[in-house]
Amino acid sequence: MQRTRILIVDDEPSALEVLEMHLTEKNFEVYCTLEAKGVIDKIASFKPAIVILDVRLADADGLDVLNEIRASSQKPYVIVVTAFHDMATTIKAIKRGAFEYIPKPIDLDDLDAAIERAGDLSRAHLGSDGLSISDLHDFEPKEIVGKTKEMKEIFKTIGILSNNTVTVLIEGETGTGKELVARAIHYNGPHREEPFVAINCSAIVEGLLESELFGHEKGAFTGAASFKKGKFEIAAHGTILLDEICEMPLSLQAKLLRFLQDKEFQRVGGEKTIRSEARIIASTNRDMFEMVRQGFFRRDLYYRLNVATIRIPALRHRSADIPLIVEYLLKKINLNLNKQVDHVEQNALKRLREYHWPGNVRELENLLTRAVMHTQGNAILDDVLVPLFQSPQLCEDVDAETIPNKQLSSDKPLTDRELILNALESTKWHYGNAGKILGISYPTLRKRMRAFGIVAKPHNQSHP
Repeated sequence: MQRTRILIVDDEPSALEVLEMHLTEKNFEVYCTLEAKGVIDKIASFKPAIVILDVRLADADGLDVLNEIRASSQKPYVIVVTAFHDMATTIKAIKRGAFEYIPKPIDLDDLDAAIERAGDLSRAHLGSDGLSISDLHDFEPKEIVGKTKEMKEIFKTIGILSNNTVTVLIEGETGTGKELVARAIHYNGPHREEPFVAINCSAIVEGLLESELFGHEKGAFTGAASFKKGKFEIAAHGTILLDEICEMPLSLQAKLLRFLQDKEFQRVGGEKTIRSEARIIASTNRDMFEMVRQGFFRRDLYYRLNVATIRIPALRHRSADIPLIVEYLLKKINLNLNKQVDHVEQNALKRLREYHWPGNVRELENLLTRAVMHTQGNAILDDVLVPLFQSPQLCEDVDAETIPNKQLSSDKPLTDRELILNALESTKWHYGNAGKILGISYPTLRKRMRAFGIVAKPHNQSHP
């Protein structure tokens, strides 16, 4: 088996001698040089896996040499060492592609650990197992990826719906890509040049949602200093995505039903009838039929929305798609972070495929982004993923209904159930005002209501 080759570039003979002796004893093949001159040629002939580079050299700036090494065809892992360590130099070295930055006098244990990590990355990248990306720059934004039977059927359905303007209902857990599907329907349809307008029905205070959808006239309510167009008017012949449609108040559901029937509406505080040919796509992560059965969603509106339905499977139910999704997301993440991570080692990929992903693709993207940020070199190792899976941030923004019940009893503090009920009762179930009393946002209030099994008031009890 060929020994790992290490090139050391340092203008201190004593430092070279110590490092050469230490690394040779550890069975590395070592070559030493006192000069920056000829380093690139030596890399081409010696083909080292690792370069140990001093920042302050007699004949050159080590950081300039680092730039040349990173631009070379070999691209070994570069461990930068220097006696003149400061924040600015450290930042420059890391930004220019240094694998590790170690101050002098060198702690040999730290150096050994860095060399071991570089060796693991090198073997992972050269190995045939795991996932490799051939072209990081071949990235298509807003693409939906998948090869499972369920996803292929969704692609077919998108093709069918793109030829018409019927109302569509998209169902799926949080983070499965419901908005991506809605956009695909719109941008492949006959009105692709018209606006695509998305509105999250759970993220807007109840009293303002009607104004957001239908607009308002000047003076219609306190704070309405001028008239405002609503989403239906802005969309014109385009598409409106009503995300989290089940969170829409019952009073507003009646007005949406009227619009779906007549394609006409009035601004809040106005008398003029306005017509809109906007296509409606609704999405939800709830069991909509169960919401209807319990009286929290209008049955007639449900049937109006449910003309064509797309159900997006949870990521844990299509684990065969995970390598394909990981490849797509890594291209996107590398582009955003200006990185070149193009490999996932076998054990890391296995861990990604076996995790249950309560937050679905959105959670996977979050974890991969953090993994790329923590990756030194071009390959994501399993050792990088392990602490990220143990981080509480992973499930922080996942809706309660997608998390196994045992996770709801974690040590993370939640607003007390009785406090929530008291706040809702004292405000006559006005979510915005209740949230203010509790000191939490409207979406957080709704998530915690679901976590404690608190359901919205049925339609026979009035909402504010």
